[in-house]
Amino acid sequence: MSLPPSNSESAGFDLLDPAIQRWVWREGWTSLRDAQERAIPALLNADRDVIIAASTAAGKTEAAFLPILTNLLKHDDPAGSVIYVSPLKALINDQWGRLETLCEELDIPVVAWHGDISASRKHRFVKSPRGILLITPESLEAMFVNRGSGLAGVFANLRYLVVDELHAFIGSERGKQLQSLLHRIELVVERTVPRVGLSATLGDMKLASAFLRPRKEQGVEIIESKSSGQVLKVQVRGYVDLPNEQDASSSGTSKQEADSDAEEAIAAHLYQVLRGSNNLVFPNSRQKVERYADRLRRLCESDGVPNEFWPHHGNLSKDVREETEQALKAGNRPATAVCTTTLELGIDIGSIRTVGQIGSPPSVASLRQRLGRSGRRQGESAILRGYCEERSLSDDSSLSDRLRQGLVQSIAMIRLLMDGWFEPPRVQGCHYSTLVQQVLSIIAQRGGAAAGELWRSLVATGPFSTVAQSDFLMLLRAMGEHDLVVQEASGLLLPGESGERFINHYDFYSAFVSDEEFRLICDGKALGSLPVSSPLSVDQRIIFAGRRWQVAGVDESAKVVVVKPSPGGAPPLFDGVGARVHDQVREEMKRVLGAAEACPFLDSVGQELLDEARCCFNEFALGRRSLVDVGAKTVVFTWRGDWTNDALAILLKRQGIQCESAGLLLEVESSSNNVREALQRVAESPAPLVTDLLADVKNMVREKWDWVLPSELLAASFASTYLDIEGARSTASALSSQAQR
Repeated sequence: MSLPPSNSESAGFDLLDPAIQRWVWREGWTSLRDAQERAIPALLNADRDVIIAASTAAGKTEAAFLPILTNLLKHDDPAGSVIYVSPLKALINDQWGRLETLCEELDIPVVAWHGDISASRKHRFVKSPRGILLITPESLEAMFVNRGSGLAGVFANLRYLVVDELHAFIGSERGKQLQSLLHRIELVVERTVPRVGLSATLGDMKLASAFLRPRKEQGVEIIESKSSGQVLKVQVRGYVDLPNEQDASSSGTSKQEADSDAEEAIAAHLYQVLRGSNNLVFPNSRQKVERYADRLRRLCESDGVPNEFWPHHGNLSKDVREETEQALKAGNRPATAVCTTTLELGIDIGSIRTVGQIGSPPSVASLRQRLGRSGRRQGESAILRGYCEERSLSDDSSLSDRLRQGLVQSIAMIRLLMDGWFEPPRVQGCHYSTLVQQVLSIIAQRGGAAAGELWRSLVATGPFSTVAQSDFLMLLRAMGEHDLVVQEASGLLLPGESGERFINHYDFYSAFVSDEEFRLICDGKALGSLPVSSPLSVDQRIIFAGRRWQVAGVDESAKVVVVKPSPGGAPPLFDGVGARVHDQVREEMKRVLGAAEACPFLDSVGQELLDEARCCFNEFALGRRSLVDVGAKTVVFTWRGDWTNDALAILLKRQGIQCESAGLLLEVESSSNNVREALQRVAESPAPLVTDLLADVKNMVREKWDWVLPSELLAASFASTYLDIEGARSTASALSSQAQR
């Protein structure tokens, strides 16, 4: 981290307050990073919205706060305040430590505000609201609900609204809540407050600007630093494992719950190359985090050396997670965290040498965020070690296994990362669930509100601008039917009896629910649980624990899926129930399979596996064919992402074609001629009503308040978030035309 000496040509440094300049000198900085240099004049006068996008450890926090603190010092009558919104309490604690050192010298208070902070410290800020308030969206929501009448005084001298990790909010229910809260702050103070977004991962700056300042995104100044100069070193290793022959229907265990041969080999290699340094290892589930952490710990024990491997995921207690974080930060002994996305965001965990990725990454953006942890010291490279487990092939191996779907997806994502591409956020969601919460929140804040007031605050001028007035009134009526709101004779809406209970519970402040897993049950016996992001309907086939199953029933409220064994041969190892894959990734997978040159970052086993996949690709002429007959089934290759594939599967079912999305491909229980005709009907028929299309889908209640929504709004909400219906129809047209040729 660096700032310029006085004889340098840094115009930005000269604009900073002298007290901040002195602090900079004592820190030993010698030059400004480019983002810091450009941010100072942009932020100094609090007269515009700004996004600062730079790689991890590029000094984004200082880029924002050096000019912001200068503004607070130069205009201190009255004393100003700043609200800094973070997605994580741990990040707030982190930033508090970083800012407190500087702000103590400047006599500017820094106040962390979340559930672990005492009421007395919060009260001191409310009584004298000056300095920097570090807060989560949930705690900000609680301020509106519990301190509604006093917020005008609390926010009176607010100068800036800072949103850290901006990418973590865009497109989500929590992000829509944050947009609403930022807008409601401005309604309270009756003026525009400059907004500052900080992020390391932003795929589309226009989308980011539109999120930060809806309707006026063209006025957002973008400061984008691309000059990390970081060298990336990559190796992806392939491993082959025997098929799982165990009968999962007669046992609650499977290879998903016991170390496979490949997993033991992967753990042994991790142990060999990671010992003696600080690293992060990302398996793709909490269950695998525990398995790998346990295996690596036992390897330390068998060698008689201190343990260097620690688990970290959301189901662990706060104390256990903090123990892992402290082991990484301490610096007095090597430590490796085996973790989920919990260590993806910018919590300070010190210098990381290597990032290990077991299986395909959730997304290119996620991989980029993880790699930002590595190689942060001057002159160090970022190191990525990938591990891909594939199954040995037999005569009845599925096309998915023969195409080495997991390995090829990993290769495609790494190639896209090297090209500088990563997924833009999906912003098409209706977010009716969060609208329910915000209606209740405003009613609580104001002690009641008329429907017209709510419409103006949330829709007409607020972030829910895509909601039609008729749909808004339908939503209010549904809330009344569920006793969330009642209407006085004057027209004023007040909390109903149920609404009061929800508002007065601490859980109300969160707009989202954690991803819940469905329990799978066969003949009364639990098989295990898994997250299900794709639409579920009765008779649908799914893959779990190395077996194919047919859905017999879905209890949405209890999160239970009743299944029965389904015939159909060996299922693919790649089960496709994880993160959703973008169109661009699948297109890149096709390019990887269609190429002939060796992949430079694969080991010898990985290259052999890729060569097998390419032979299969060429054998079935998949460069020019999309429909392949496999026994009594047809396999459809769309080379599109999961939003398109899931929608196409539903559209084909509507045409009487039993179809299941299996990641890279669709499996259809019909002849290729029937499939081609069905695709043609999908392409040429008018777009169906969403409520009709999703009539058989049993798992549409996904967000916190979805249970309130009438069927029309629930279907529209689900489709807007999880399906690309128009993309599916255009894909059907292209596939039909290709099949005819």
